[in-house]
Amino acid sequence: MQPVKLSHFTTVEDLTTEQVFNLIKRAEEFKNGAKPTPLTKPVYVTNMFFENSSRTHTSFEMAERKLGLTVIPFDPAHSSVKKGETLYDTSLIMNAIGIDLEVIRHSKNRYYDSLINLSEHQHLDMGIINAGDGSGQHPSQCMLDMMTIYEHFKHFDKLKVVIVGDIVNSRVARSDMEILKKLGAEIYFSGPSCWYDHQFDQYGKYLPLDSLLEKMDVVMLLRVQHERHMEEDKNFSATDYHQKYGLDQKRYECLKENAMIMHPGPINHDVELAGNLVEATKCYFFRQMQNGVFMRMAMIEAVMYGRKLGGLA
Repeated sequence: MQPVKLSHFTTVEDLTTEQVFNLIKRAEEFKNGAKPTPLTKPVYVTNMFFENSSRTHTSFEMAERKLGLTVIPFDPAHSSVKKGETLYDTSLIMNAIGIDLEVIRHSKNRYYDSLINLSEHQHLDMGIINAGDGSGQHPSQCMLDMMTIYEHFKHFDKLKVVIVGDIVNSRVARSDMEILKKLGAEIYFSGPSCWYDHQFDQYGKYLPLDSLLEKMDVVMLLRVQHERHMEEDKNFSATDYHQKYGLDQKRYECLKENAMIMHPGPINHDVELAGNLVEATKCYFFRQMQNGVFMRMAMIEAVMYGRKLGGLA
């Protein structure tokens, strides 16, 4: 298997099916105990999270340490960003002091364009790995989801997957629907109609949840973004949401025997998913988090190969 080689890892849009499968296989190798290729030169990475995160941030740092990278701390709350410094200028400084890779989460969609599409007078030379941009992309969550599905079914072709919830604002939904369609899955959408946009009709069908459940192989629940909806809709009710769109015991029992429940986290108990089902047999939430470390190792390694860092070529 030829290693995947990428200059940056900012979106899943341009990944080929071969690259997706190779990344999954490499992540599986790491999970099965394969040792990373020894580095002959140090590689320095910093994690720049401008939005709150626990799973993604910690998972990336664990992946970096397992690969033998040197992690340089970065705290946006105490950085010059608070003084108005641009993301490009911050990155230029990181580059000047020797940082090779930046893992960035940012509220702005496609923030990475300014770091990758350089003008003639700019000379930023570092790898950018996107840990989530606004409502745009979440490539590492997408890839760990693909790994978890493949681990269970060993294929994607004609798998029936429903994505449920706030689809229009979800970077997870956007990333996953693009890759799943490319891999041959059949995609469905459900949830409140006000959280759906017909631009997604090109990927799948929007249907009532209870008409879908017994046919689905994968039920992918999205987090209800309380911080957004409490401001936009004062009448939003978590209890009503759970009754109409949440996965409770009755709906759980409608699922096929080998169906998977997935959730990117954090889970709102008794909103998207009944609290007693978080660790149920068909719920793969814990497995997703576990696989996230190994997939992020594969993604970081792909950029290291693409940029010939640490002696990899």
